[in-house]
Amino acid sequence: MRRDLAFSGVARHAERPARSIACLAFVALLGVAFWAGAVWIAEQFMQTPGLF
Repeated sequence: MRRDLAFSGVARHAERPARSIACLAFVALLGVAFWAGAVWIAEQFMQTPGLF
């Protein structure tokens, strides 16, 4: 039983760099989407007549 756990632990360790790169890419994508939305909302407020 312990031998299987050791082998599965080694196998999962080999996948971690790909998972962490995918996670970082996903977080970067969320950040870009957030700031693009924030800029779009700010532009909409700036174009609203009589607001500023």
